[in-house]
Amino acid sequence: MARPSLREKIVESGVRTLHERGFAGAGVREITAAAGVPQGCFTNHFRSKEVFGIAVLDRYHERTQAIMDETLRDQRRSAAARLRAYFDAITAWLEAAGWRYGCLVGNLSLETPEHSELLREHLAQVCRSLTASFTEAVRAGQAAGEIRADVDADDAAAFLLASWEGAMMRMKVDRSPLPLEQFKRVIFTTLFMS
Repeated sequence: MARPSLREKIVESGVRTLHERGFAGAGVREITAAAGVPQGCFTNHFRSKEVFGIAVLDRYHERTQAIMDETLRDQRRSAAARLRAYFDAITAWLEAAGWRYGCLVGNLSLETPEHSELLREHLAQVCRSLTASFTEAVRAGQAAGEIRADVDADDAAAFLLASWEGAMMRMKVDRSPLPLEQFKRVIFTTLFMS
């Protein structure tokens, strides 16, 4: 088995470090030390911290997409079961992290848009991708009579993502799953047909 490249080590370290410390709080020295590579390797692979942030965001998004493939896009399940499985899978991951870190997309969205147009545009693209996945599930639920048809699917999907991100932010502050559980209770009693 091939050893991971130095770039891969830096990106993997970046996912952990940026998730734990934030974009501004994570320095290149800390990232490369955690990766076990010389600090000079960073500039060999990334022309700026912004470009590095995009690589980290893409890696995180790949992982989110894998979870969506197993849950939200699993067409063997009903739309309600798909959405519930997705939120439960993310909740389990957040619990394993001690309710401390939330979503890297949300964290970066709060921290970087004022500082970097490049990173802001990339975050917007990732959010559009996430919203599109929710839209597909909502439309499937509406077609099956599981989700209220009087709610626009695009609006519902945007609301789901924004509300979920907000619940994860509150979860970080409280270090408690309660905001996530409140989100699920409200969503599944208001959006879904009884």
